[in-house]
Amino acid sequence: MKSDFTNELERTLTGDSFAAPPSHILEGVDEALALREFPNVPRTIYSELWHIAYWQEISLDWVTGTPTPNPGTAAAGFPSLEDVAAESWLQLCARFFASSEKLAGVARDSSRFEQLIVCPTPAGHPSRHMTVREQLESATAHNAYHFGRIVLMRQMAGSWPPKSGGFTW
Repeated sequence: MKSDFTNELERTLTGDSFAAPPSHILEGVDEALALREFPNVPRTIYSELWHIAYWQEISLDWVTGTPTPNPGTAAAGFPSLEDVAAESWLQLCARFFASSEKLAGVARDSSRFEQLIVCPTPAGHPSRHMTVREQLESATAHNAYHFGRIVLMRQMAGSWPPKSGGFTW
């Protein structure tokens, strides 16, 4: 059977790989659930997805040679109240899926995997150099961590698994 994916790295960004695909993880999440706060959980589903999209966009900049600084603090990589007010849940999902597709497009081009790129670090630290493949691997690991947090919040809300399916073990 022919796959729609050229490699597993691409699949980890947009498809069904080691976990449910992002489209399934976000399926059925409405604005109310996205913004719901849970006791002893520092972020909302909205904040987690905003953070994923933020870092995907920075990763895209780095792998395309656009010099984008690393945020000075961890908090800068999460949305402010103004950010949340300015972008609806549906707009955020669209932005996330658009950047995912672009990053998957980079993953499709294995000829660039060994190209060295500069990944700026916070002020006072030397810039890191890594290959395009390493940056893609870093992005997929980062996404997996934060999507795991989203799944856990959905479980806490009683909204897991989604209709399209998701791992339940």
